Amino acid sequence: MNLLMVGAGFSNLALAASLKKQELKITVIERRGQIGGNCFDYFDENSIDIHAYGTHIFHTDNANVWRFLSQFTQWYPYQHEVKALVDGQLVPVPFNFNSIEQLFPKQMAERMIQALLSEFEFNRKVPILKLRESKNPDLQFLAEYVYEKIFLHYTEKQWDVRPEDLDPLVTGRVPVFVGRDNRYFQAKYQGIPLEGYTRMFDKMVDHPNIEVRLNTEFDKSMLDEYDHCFFSGAIDEFFDYKFGQLPYRSLRFDFLTFNRPYFQSNSVVNYPNNYDFTRIGEYKYFLDTKSDNAVVSYEYPEAFVLGKNERYYPIINEENKRLYERYLEEAKSNKKVTFLGRLGDYKYYDMDQAVARSLELAKTFA
Repeated sequence: MNLLMVGAGFSNLALAASLKKQELKITVIERRGQIGGNCFDYFDENSIDIHAYGTHIFHTDNANVWRFLSQFTQWYPYQHEVKALVDGQLVPVPFNFNSIEQLFPKQMAERMIQALLSEFEFNRKVPILKLRESKNPDLQFLAEYVYEKIFLHYTEKQWDVRPEDLDPLVTGRVPVFVGRDNRYFQAKYQGIPLEGYTRMFDKMVDHPNIEVRLNTEFDKSMLDEYDHCFFSGAIDEFFDYKFGQLPYRSLRFDFLTFNRPYFQSNSVVNYPNNYDFTRIGEYKYFLDTKSDNAVVSYEYPEAFVLGKNERYYPIINEENKRLYERYLEEAKSNKKVTFLGRLGDYKYYDMDQAVARSLELAKTFA
């Protein structure tokens, strides 16, 4: 069988790597000049691993996904922490006991911590919108403080909507952590590919059965040449936007190099209330690279405009889900094409979720 995979991002690369040992001929096409989609990275003249489309930290509790990818990379065991500038101080986010003690007077902090422990399980995340439902006055105060200082303005910058207008799956990504774990993720497996994501992707498609064509636009006439197509591009684009465009948010990055060992005290610092950018990432932290220079990226959210920038985040709400369902119904009539990935499925996948989806697809297709 001849398979066409449109888009050389995480989803199709994982799928190709899963199927490559079978009697299949796989052609992967990509409109950009490199593989990896928005996970593309490279090592600069300072030997720093630069994530070209913003910071990407791999994390998962799915052992199958971790072991699958471990065939193609050695992992650097990096545990991600994020700080946010709040009232002039850099505090851990998600907001936790350490954040509370850093920002509030001692007695006030103790009351808040005890109130959290009385209502919620220890070492668990509580979505901020859930915390706002508490009847405890201390937790009501804390919820409003975190909502205002951590969540509201950051969300408005990131999504250009009020938090209440987003799907809970999105807002749930900004919780309060009932404990002292400063890590952004509590997943069992966390790390950065030791030789970078791009090198891992190269190894995934290094097989005689796989051909990768870069700088290649998809055309529907290509479907006649293949037995099946896996399309990880935008599902609305595939159908020529017949029902309208699915909304996305995009990002713009300003990369700067500073002639100093470090620019900031942490790999990622969020700015919920200050400036127009949402965060600054410093890349040498990810592989603990030693260098006299520091490379950072200022991250500016912006609207996705067709032909101007890249799609990053699907804007998940009830209206947009209904629009996606119309495209999904249209897709069911085309048995020759399978849609996948953030753009094909119109879902806010993490990297491991995209890989898990591809591994399941491989099982059903094999």
